[in-house]
Amino acid sequence: MSISYDDVGSDLRRIGISGRLDMPGTEEIATKLVELAAAPKRAVVVDLSALKFLASIGIRALIASAKEVRRRGGKMVLVVNGGSTVRMSLEATGVDQLIPVFEDAFDAEKAALA
Repeated sequence: MSISYDDVGSDLRRIGISGRLDMPGTEEIATKLVELAAAPKRAVVVDLSALKFLASIGIRALIASAKEVRRRGGKMVLVVNGGSTVRMSLEATGVDQLIPVFEDAFDAEKAALA
């Protein structure tokens, strides 16, 4: 599991997650994800394009992070490869209706800042 971030200007934070968000992977990064999402940035883009697997516990961590961003008046969006198992998991659980999902990072950043 790997999690990293990059602040772009004063309003946007990009968070990248790679590996597997299964039970061990989520336990490894969940606290860090919430901390990064809680930063005083208005917009948060979480890039899951390098994620290989997304379990329900990982979905829960994403929802918790999105709620934290929303609580402080921001917006969180996801970047996910089209047709991937991660995308299918988000769609099957309806998470894509709660957290906007994009295939293109540029479009995701525009939406998060809108």
